[in-house]
Amino acid sequence: MIYLDYQATTPIAPEVADAMRPWNEENFANPHSPSRWGREAAAAIEVARRQVESAMGFKGGSVAFTGSATEALNWALKGTVEKGPPDRKRIITVATEHAAVLDTCEWLAGQGIDLTILPVDREGRLDLDDLERELDERVLLVAVMMVNNEIGVTQPITEIANMVHGCGALMLCDAVQAFGREEICKGPDLVAVSAHKIHGPKGIGALWMKKGKEPAPFVHGGGQEMGLRSGTLSPALCVGFGAAAALAEERIHRDYDHVQKLWAAATKALGPGWTINGSTAHRYQGNLNIRRKGVDAARLLADLRDIAFSLGSACASGSGRPSHVLRALGLDYREARSSIRLGFGRYTKQQELVDACRRIAAAAHAQETLHA
Repeated sequence: MIYLDYQATTPIAPEVADAMRPWNEENFANPHSPSRWGREAAAAIEVARRQVESAMGFKGGSVAFTGSATEALNWALKGTVEKGPPDRKRIITVATEHAAVLDTCEWLAGQGIDLTILPVDREGRLDLDDLERELDERVLLVAVMMVNNEIGVTQPITEIANMVHGCGALMLCDAVQAFGREEICKGPDLVAVSAHKIHGPKGIGALWMKKGKEPAPFVHGGGQEMGLRSGTLSPALCVGFGAAAALAEERIHRDYDHVQKLWAAATKALGPGWTINGSTAHRYQGNLNIRRKGVDAARLLADLRDIAFSLGSACASGSGRPSHVLRALGLDYREARSSIRLGFGRYTKQQELVDACRRIAAAAHAQETLHA
């Protein structure tokens, strides 16, 4: 199999698997136990926390481990609303956000929050004038992701954060697709990340919180995580996340350069007839979302079963609906259904990517010939 679905998940790094192994086998103690073994596990978790914080690059805050980035985003949104002052009942977000943000915001709207969802342009970028017009003294929180999970388009997070703080509101950033791949923009008060997008284990995420901006607890029952989140932490998962974060911090420039070369090779191998969805100037290039007129993307998937790629977000792939991100760009139903996403990164070999792209292009051409 040629794996080209890095936005859905990444292969676990060998160094991460090695770091986790002792904590999955002999070092199984509960890290919240006062025994010597429990204290050793707790110490390992604190090392991992420092590794994640270092890789994120923020000062003046702390990281709390969660079960996923989805949980972290839910916690940030719901917990901030719970603690918010009564005169601030507005949330602003963007039409291309991950479902973890959009669905949570819609739920909060059902609880009485005033929700504004801003559009994007054809390139997937937020118009900052639109945001400026919406910012007022009633806004509590603005949620904008740094790198879009479906099309790779980036937003100017630091500039947005400065605007948001200017009206006294807080900013939440979904940095899941940026963490470990690009330097995370400074400015947000709350930042969600995930381990399995940076060659770490599944089942663990984190929320970075600026000091004094921590949301109200979302999961109750013991307060094991700094009194803010309850539940027994997994030393193996935390250690794996820490190892993945430290490795990503060490390799970030090498990985970035590798991705640039892969992008150039992929776009050349695909040949003419493809349109890139979203901005090419403001984009993480390990995400290549493309469309071709007349192509049935679902059929491409079926015809090329030994190449792992995607039609969009893995979280929504079973819905049967066209991508809300592509529709937000202004693509019609046919254009959205003719789009595929190729994701590549650290362990992608250039030749296998080229071979896969040539086969994808040939399969697309075969569909065109069949319907000519």
